[in-house]
Amino acid sequence: MSKLKRKDYEALLQPLQSELAHMARWVQHAGQRLVVVFEGRDTAGKGGAINAIREHLNPRQCHVVALPKPTDREAGQWYFQRYAAQLPAAGEITLFDRSWYNRAGVEKVMGFASDAQVEAFLHAAPQFEQQLVDDGILLFKYWLCCDQEQQEKRFAERLEDPLKGWKLSPIDLEARKRYRDYTRAREVMLKATHTRHAPWTLVDFNDQKRGRLALIRDLLDRLPDTAVDTPKIEFPKLASKPAKERYGVLKPIPPFKA
Repeated sequence: MSKLKRKDYEALLQPLQSELAHMARWVQHAGQRLVVVFEGRDTAGKGGAINAIREHLNPRQCHVVALPKPTDREAGQWYFQRYAAQLPAAGEITLFDRSWYNRAGVEKVMGFASDAQVEAFLHAAPQFEQQLVDDGILLFKYWLCCDQEQQEKRFAERLEDPLKGWKLSPIDLEARKRYRDYTRAREVMLKATHTRHAPWTLVDFNDQKRGRLALIRDLLDRLPDTAVDTPKIEFPKLASKPAKERYGVLKPIPPFKA
């Protein structure tokens, strides 16, 4: 299948983003709590997928969570504690750019967690997610897939593009050597945590544009009817001629010149 051109991609994305806006109104109107977990290999496209979803949503309602390395205090807490603190309240959406599944992925492969810690996590994660679902949270878990050839191309792009250089870290460079280790870790994780109450969905992100469209379509299709009447807002004419900005204490900086 040929790669999707940007013009065609944007034409396909726009109606999906309109549906996402309707979905967000439904979440707020119905007091729902929506959690979407994004996991996958480095360079798979988690950030781009999240941006496509959140682009036209109210940032006060839709929150992106990308937690850094735990502090010493957090490392001494119940493992799920710092993630539970990020869960949405009624009417909110939380998008996890990596999640509690760090323990079964990067922490396992890179040796940041012991075998006993990983085993305990794989046993506890389905129970944790059962509690979330039982409490009414709508939970969706996506794993973004890409072949090593694509991963190598994207790492090279990050190395060469100064706008993407921040995405490349020493851990990423070490992780690229362990593609097969990540595959094995993922399969163990899926076997333990792909449950009826919180199933995983794998999405092919070798073509990131097609991957985003497929993921968003799947998410929208799995939600209930999200139709909510848009409130009518009166917008009367101004009582007088529109006013111009006037300045006293400070003036704007000069316009930008190309």
